[in-house]
Amino acid sequence: QVQLVESGGGLVQLGGSLRLSCSASGIIFSSYAMAWYRQAPGKQRELVAFISKGADLTRYTDFVKGRFTISRDNAKNMGYLQMNSLQPEDTAVYYCNLVGMAWGQGTQVTVSS
Repeated sequence: QVQLVESGGGLVQLGGSLRLSCSASGIIFSSYAMAWYRQAPGKQRELVAFISKGADLTRYTDFVKGRFTISRDNAKNMGYLQMNSLQPEDTAVYYCNLVGMAWGQGTQVTVSS
């Protein structure tokens, strides 16, 4: 059974940092590209960052470029999203996604001003 579990969310002040983790089980993690999405209240889920299977390609949406870093450790079946310089607009539930395969349950990130 494929399972993705996010962790690392929480409440942080403006300008702070958080590191989200995504633990994968029941799947050959290295066979899939991975992405992080987020969904704010009343808004659609949106792509935040993408990383290829071998971590040789990363992409970010404009609103997080220079602040967020996506990474993965295929040996540990783990994905990460380092988030720096957090803004209140970053407040959302963040989801880990193995492209075309599975979603995590989400982790709440709240940035206070």
